[in-house]
Amino acid sequence: MDSPDLWAGLPTLEDPPGEDDAAPDVWEDPIPLTGRRERPAFPAHVFPTWLGEFVTAVAEETQTPVDLGGSVALAVLATAAGGRSVVHVRGNWREPTNLYTVVALPPGNRKSAVFSLLTNPLYEAEKQLKAAMKPVIVEAELTARLAREAADKATSKAASADGDKRDEMVATAIGLAQTADTLTVPAEPLLLADDSTPETVTSLIAEQGGRLSVMSDEGGIFDIIAGRYSGSPNMEVFLKGHAGGRLRVNRQTRREYVDAPALTMGLAVQPDVLVDMGKIKGGKGRGLLGRFLYSLPVSTVGERKVITDPVPEPTAATYAAKVIDLTLSLADWTDPAVIQLTPEADAALIAYQQRIEPRLKERGGTLGHINDWAGKLVGATARMAALLHLAEHGGNGYAHPVTEATMHAAIELGEYYTAHALAVFDAMGADPVQGRARSVLEALRDNRWEDVSRRDVFTVLSRSEVPTVADLEPALALLEDHGYLRSYQPERTGKRGRPPAPRILVHPALRHGGR
Repeated sequence: MDSPDLWAGLPTLEDPPGEDDAAPDVWEDPIPLTGRRERPAFPAHVFPTWLGEFVTAVAEETQTPVDLGGSVALAVLATAAGGRSVVHVRGNWREPTNLYTVVALPPGNRKSAVFSLLTNPLYEAEKQLKAAMKPVIVEAELTARLAREAADKATSKAASADGDKRDEMVATAIGLAQTADTLTVPAEPLLLADDSTPETVTSLIAEQGGRLSVMSDEGGIFDIIAGRYSGSPNMEVFLKGHAGGRLRVNRQTRREYVDAPALTMGLAVQPDVLVDMGKIKGGKGRGLLGRFLYSLPVSTVGERKVITDPVPEPTAATYAAKVIDLTLSLADWTDPAVIQLTPEADAALIAYQQRIEPRLKERGGTLGHINDWAGKLVGATARMAALLHLAEHGGNGYAHPVTEATMHAAIELGEYYTAHALAVFDAMGADPVQGRARSVLEALRDNRWEDVSRRDVFTVLSRSEVPTVADLEPALALLEDHGYLRSYQPERTGKRGRPPAPRILVHPALRHGGR
């Protein structure tokens, strides 16, 4: 069962008719174009027991796909660990442990309920961090105020001092002012922000020591990134916040740099929002779309049980305790905790990287048309391995290296997100040639042509999709490569004038209504 919102109008071809329907020159069975992508279910079994049991129980109680809870759970782990830990892959290669996840489900799929159940412990951890920081903030505010008052009094005395004492009092005033300027009041701890403007996210990351999480069960953040309200896209903080690139923060009083920002995003949106994401100006070219782990599960609406088993209290309590403990245990790290890989885990990641690399080729690679996304896949897998490791060992996970088994679990997650990313990027129109080829297939089937000119095919297609005949050629070449049609050169009927334009013979399956 597939989402009609994303897959309506994408034709596929099933088994063609037999030999009785073949053209005089026998047609081979065509090689199918990529049709509806296989989208596996989220592999919740790769989680540590306490997390897998909770995610599965939430899916049962809310009657939602386990994919929703699974992807949100990864974002929860990334919120707890992001900006406070990194995974050392090999050499100088380190990956931060923050993630961008997005799940697409139609309305009515209880996204808010799942978000609430998964994120509640983060809000509790945030409350505890605020309570612990309150006395520190009060003391810092008082110290800063007293230092400023002392500097102001010294400045007043220096201004009215006699000449022989003036230089000494000015120097004293300058020293006190410099001391006051170095005193900062720490911000109240904040782990989570709702949909926010890029400017707000940038300021909050600076205030929070380089770490922040945006968790939302709505897709409004993409409207903000796209510049729907400001007039122009603003994605700088979302690019650098994922990669950890140095971020400049312009304040009214001074400029600040965040050396290694770590932004986590855990989002649940409607399927149409994913299509709109593909239209964000510069979103693909600058790599924003390549930073998200996409999940496109099958909706359970219409097949849900009315009476369900609630999440068992011990399961919920264990989940809350584990998330709170991980968050609090890493909260005070300024230099991030470094998580190492065992040689066996590194070997597994190398083997995975070797399998992925040939698929990135623009010509012939199965991931070539989304290589901006797939090029980040191995790094994302290393991040997920570190998060699974921390979920297993808690905040002292840095004392133990990531095992081969954990790396294979992360690779399974990588394969899951690859399958879903292919489906999502198909819906975004990431491969225009294949999209046009599908439209041509549909036109050939609808018109039941046996022999047709390129011009006639071009005439029935949308100008917005195929602006010129030249734009049609790559799609026809792809269909010919797959055996759906054959180009041929008609014989010249006269000795003068241009030779006739090449024509197209259509596979009998399409003429007989094959799909």
